[in-house]
Amino acid sequence: MSNAQRPGRAHPDATAMAQAIIRGEFSALAAMEQALERVARLNPEINAACGVQAELGLRLARETDRALAAMDAQARAGLERERPFLGVPTLLKDLGTAALGLPSTMGSVLYGQVEWKLDCELVARYRRAGLIPFGRTTTAELGLSPTTESPVYGKPTQNPWKRGHSAGGSSGGAGAALASGMVLIAHGSDGGGSIRIPASCCGVLGLKPSRGLIPLGPLKGDGWGGLGTENLMTLSVRDCAAALDVSAGEDIGAPYAAPARPASYRDVAARVAADPQAAPRRRIAFVSATFEGDPIHPEVAEVAREAARFFARLGHELTEAAPPVGSEEVLSPMLPLIASAAANAIDSFVQARGRRLAADELQPTTLGAREYAREISGPQYVACMDTCHAITRRVGRFLDPAQGGHHVFLSPVLAQPPAPLGRYAMDNADYLAYRLGKKGVIAYSPFAPLANLAGMPAISIPFGLSSDGLPIGIQLMGPLGSEAMLLELAAQVESLRPWPPGPTGG
Repeated sequence: MSNAQRPGRAHPDATAMAQAIIRGEFSALAAMEQALERVARLNPEINAACGVQAELGLRLARETDRALAAMDAQARAGLERERPFLGVPTLLKDLGTAALGLPSTMGSVLYGQVEWKLDCELVARYRRAGLIPFGRTTTAELGLSPTTESPVYGKPTQNPWKRGHSAGGSSGGAGAALASGMVLIAHGSDGGGSIRIPASCCGVLGLKPSRGLIPLGPLKGDGWGGLGTENLMTLSVRDCAAALDVSAGEDIGAPYAAPARPASYRDVAARVAADPQAAPRRRIAFVSATFEGDPIHPEVAEVAREAARFFARLGHELTEAAPPVGSEEVLSPMLPLIASAAANAIDSFVQARGRRLAADELQPTTLGAREYAREISGPQYVACMDTCHAITRRVGRFLDPAQGGHHVFLSPVLAQPPAPLGRYAMDNADYLAYRLGKKGVIAYSPFAPLANLAGMPAISIPFGLSSDGLPIGIQLMGPLGSEAMLLELAAQVESLRPWPPGPTGG
């Protein structure tokens, strides 16, 4: 799939575009002009991009071309390794990742346009890798929803595969921008599935890294009490691997040490791409129902079973087994952490501006989360953290082959195909009911939050299509620091069972 041509795209992925720019076959300016043209043409309908700064993008692209023109062949020789995304346009999620010249709304009417006085460490690393951020992507308000339908952007973000359906959330704009062809690589963040859900809904690749692997400084230490992290969403495994190579590793003063990692994730992925049958055999637990064994959408369940059969044919050892947790058991201690983080962000902003919060500045569910957080005591917050740690210990044993466990856990990303727009809009003022009620998010997304609670990596891989032509992804989750193993398995899928290149007309 990584080398397949996608409709409406001059290059199959970001790596190929950068290689063409470095070799002089294409220019960074042409790449930026094409990206801006696609955004202008596609965004009025899809509504995935926001805060586009065309002049900034064009200026940076021209600077890249001038720098390349001054280099001889010898100087260019090492750039593909050192700056694997040189000249590639990208979009950053509109949720506070600090970047000079790219203000954020936080997905909310409340914030207006937050200007940044510096690049955060992650954006600085992206720039060193050659990426050129020229705008933002739409998100759920404060990242609190599995769909992207915030009033600050006007209309909801559409799924490029089928209008009227969600692109996922909270990084829905990033998923839709990739699937539609606006850009070849886009930034997202994930505190409860917010990279993997849109990746699944939009048929792209989305890896949530291990806790501590990706820098979050200098403006913050962690996200949502350690639940959240950030990464680039991609169209190919080699782009995903390169994204880790250029961004992994803690920054100064980080509260968590980065787990051990290989010298090069790209080399790991390339070895498997060259010989998919030579990848190490793994013990893989899988489910095609909820953790409790309750049925999920039959088409999603069949995709999970087909994925298990695919890996079994490659020689992996497949066992039908769920982690020793329950869906609500996982979410219940996470929700106070998420609500408290949201309330702190809101209250800090309101206090700093010196004007009281108006009811129409936040969506009902966000207001409900803020009110819910006010009822959480300090001891209750600590108890939630302790519960998260206890669950992590159990899941750690489940994913420890040395203790009789498994290398990897395979599940669907979502329990249903991409939802119709409006189904999970944040109009329920009861925050707990929105998440845990009979019609709540838990029935839609019971699988993704576990990786956030445990701080473990998990990757969403496109694997099937619903009868309505909507993407269905599978999730592979491994123990802390197992990104290389997940990339190996994803490379096997990409090489031997290529996923659809994208919706026609993208």
